[in-house]
Amino acid sequence: MDLHLLVDNLTNPALLFFFLGILAVRLKSDLEIPQNSSKFISLYLLFSIGFKGGQELAHSELNLDILWALLFGIFLALIVPFYTFFILRKKFSVENSGAIAAAYGSVSAVTFVTAVAYLEIEQIPFGGHMVAVMALMEAPSIIVGVLMMAVFSKEKVSFKINGVCKHALTNGSVLLILGSLLIGFLASEHQARGIEPFTTDIFKGFLAVFLLDMGITSGKKLKDFLSQGRFAFLFAIVIPLVNGCLVALASSSFVPGIGNRFLFAILAASASYIAVPAAMRLAAPKANPSLYLPMALAITFPFNITLGMPLYLFIIEAIQ
Repeated sequence: MDLHLLVDNLTNPALLFFFLGILAVRLKSDLEIPQNSSKFISLYLLFSIGFKGGQELAHSELNLDILWALLFGIFLALIVPFYTFFILRKKFSVENSGAIAAAYGSVSAVTFVTAVAYLEIEQIPFGGHMVAVMALMEAPSIIVGVLMMAVFSKEKVSFKINGVCKHALTNGSVLLILGSLLIGFLASEHQARGIEPFTTDIFKGFLAVFLLDMGITSGKKLKDFLSQGRFAFLFAIVIPLVNGCLVALASSSFVPGIGNRFLFAILAASASYIAVPAAMRLAAPKANPSLYLPMALAITFPFNITLGMPLYLFIIEAIQ
């Protein structure tokens, strides 16, 4: 592996702020990001990446490559929660298995945003349609996770699948990314230039502050999670690693562009800690959020943005 990719990622200011957040927790500092500010930054990042993706999509020729990319993304969101559910059932209850499987079949918008910033640092182009792929991968995995719980649960299922589907599709992060994508697609180049300082110039600064907040949150949840046992810890690393590497290899046959293949690998390797927990409160109240949330946020997320990204890029560049 080209070590400069790993060094560049580990010395990225945004990532270092993530580690600063973890360090602050370990030192028992009172450093924190106000909740309202954290929510605003989350909304800003989703808005910015969605709008820019819509602009890129508007300047892209709609063809079979884009259609195949969208279908491949949906396929990943369906197959990953399906196979991981059976692995998780070896150790966890039906409810916890379904919730964790849904989280790992879904995607992390923040990981995707960090990956986009990584590609920009490496000056590797990617298609704007990948934002649409990310948005479309949120809901299917939630639905599969809920269906697996319904099929294998011995108790009578009390939730309605229509309500879960609606909740998944109208979740704030999903709705904002899809809405921003559509608005960016409809806006003319002149109109988009008017808000370019907001969508582009300050993006990396907000990303750094957000990762600081993620570091603080991860640091607080890590201790409780580690008491759950080694299986959950190994799953949170091995499954994303396997998914990311397999997609990095398999995508070479039908996904054009290093940047697009890299983003597919990241999407396959990431785990949701925003949309899925919100949906599972409705669909699986018996599932333990102190299990699936730290797995995605405190283990998988740091792994992907430190070691995962340079590894997936190395694989993709090695077989192009």
